[in-house]
Amino acid sequence: MFMHNKRLQYTVRVEGPDPVLASFLLEQFGGPDGELAAAMRYFTQGLGEVDPGRKDMLLDIATEELSHLEVIGSIVAMLNKGVKARLSEGAMEEAEMYLALNQGGNSHTQSILYGGGPSLTNSSGVPWTAAYIDSRGDPTCDLRSNIAAESRAKIIYERLINATDDPGIKDALGFLMTREIAHQKSFEKALYAIDDNFPPGKLPGQDEFTNLYVNGSQGDGDMDGPWNSGEMWDRDDGPTPALDGGDGTASVKLASDDSKIVKALAERTLSDPGVDAVTGADLGAGPGAGRTTPVED
Repeated sequence: MFMHNKRLQYTVRVEGPDPVLASFLLEQFGGPDGELAAAMRYFTQGLGEVDPGRKDMLLDIATEELSHLEVIGSIVAMLNKGVKARLSEGAMEEAEMYLALNQGGNSHTQSILYGGGPSLTNSSGVPWTAAYIDSRGDPTCDLRSNIAAESRAKIIYERLINATDDPGIKDALGFLMTREIAHQKSFEKALYAIDDNFPPGKLPGQDEFTNLYVNGSQGDGDMDGPWNSGEMWDRDDGPTPALDGGDGTASVKLASDDSKIVKALAERTLSDPGVDAVTGADLGAGPGAGRTTPVED
């Protein structure tokens, strides 16, 4: 059961309307790294969690993310408030209204379609989607994903802080950014409270491949470091196409009837390397076509 407290978790003070900034802030309202995505990610993980400690933590943080959604939505509404009123009441001349609606971003969509209220879209007007939620139901996998999500959200907040000179908005965004740090710390602690948390899942890796570094991109710029060299790594500077020691080809065992059908298909669609036919590209070739088949007179 949810009870809504009408007071925000953090006070919102906006100096004046700014529809363009409102569009930017929608990234943290309905974007992939925004507060709704975070709330839904942690709620669904918490509902499926069997560990009581992790369940409690996930539901606590999910609920707080909804309060952050409310903070961002309130800022967006305040930034659009003046233009919303002028548009609704027809208080602007046509040219003035056109300029106000097209200052940048998707501010015109916010004003006309949503009446200045916060929309569940990102800063480009793309609707929010549950595809942003990447939970897999394994705690070590999901906690790592949550850590990454909080990190990404912090970076977005940093960029939004740099996009405004409104001190009240900077203050509120700084609070939200800092909460991303706190949540990351909680997820890190929860991850390392699980014994044998790496690799994710139950099945162990195969010994011959878990310590193997494949140097697949070679040439100028090659570098050695602890990520590819040292006692924990075996190196393959290849090329070694088939690491399993096989011939690197693909094969399948077919029933007798299927083998006959596959052979018939191959024979019917066989290419004749001796045929060099004149094609439509040859007949229509012009400057820049490159080499073509000679067309006999």
